[in-house]
Amino acid sequence: MTKERSELKSTGYEIFIGILSILSIVNLLLLYVVQDQYLDTVLTVMNAIFSGIFLADFLYRIVTAPSAGAYFFKHFGWADLLASVPVAQFKILRIFRLIRVYRLLRDVGLRTISRALIKDRAGSSLYILLLMGILVLEFGSLTMLRVEQYAPGANITTASDAIWYTIVTISTVGYGDQYPVTDAGRVIGSGIIVLGVGIFGTFTGFLANFFLSPKNPAPSVDAAGTSTATVEGLRQRLEESEAKLTEIRKLLIEPT
Repeated sequence: MTKERSELKSTGYEIFIGILSILSIVNLLLLYVVQDQYLDTVLTVMNAIFSGIFLADFLYRIVTAPSAGAYFFKHFGWADLLASVPVAQFKILRIFRLIRVYRLLRDVGLRTISRALIKDRAGSSLYILLLMGILVLEFGSLTMLRVEQYAPGANITTASDAIWYTIVTISTVGYGDQYPVTDAGRVIGSGIIVLGVGIFGTFTGFLANFFLSPKNPAPSVDAAGTSTATVEGLRQRLEESEAKLTEIRKLLIEPT
């Protein structure tokens, strides 16, 4: 089983990549089903981001794989590479990533996966934050554009405006050059602000914990073992002191 799953990475990472693969395939279907210029622009930007992530994923896998050739030819590495190319015809190959996640669920089991995610809370939290950021960027931009696009006096009228507004709002920068004018847009903007504060606040805490926590914590020692070792050490030192004291007494008693 270990040999068959040698190309798989951590549980949280595989699930994260699998969810992104599902989202990218849904976006691809929306591009063909819904004929809307502004929707196409937002989804094209998101697919470009996905292509960059999937290319980095391919490089990570092929560099860390026990056998680069086995990963590329046997474990669909060629499909990972083609799926990361920004060509619409190749994006459907991202379904092979879903096959990898399915193998993980089948071989490991849901209960084991749950325990692994709970055990690696820091890593799981990071993947959740990244996923939330991507979801907020895509659906926040689409929703804000839909609400604000034709409102009187609106300044968020294009896909570029909506994406820019969502990015600066998530990052809590808020330049103020783009802002919602409708009540619904302000409600959506408030939600993006709250999510952005939570995402970056948690991400900052993760980085602080990563850089400040000790890399090699001291191994824990059983309390009973520590007490026993201390008593034995004190007893040995006491015996040595008594032996030296006996020698001193002999020297003092012996006539010069």
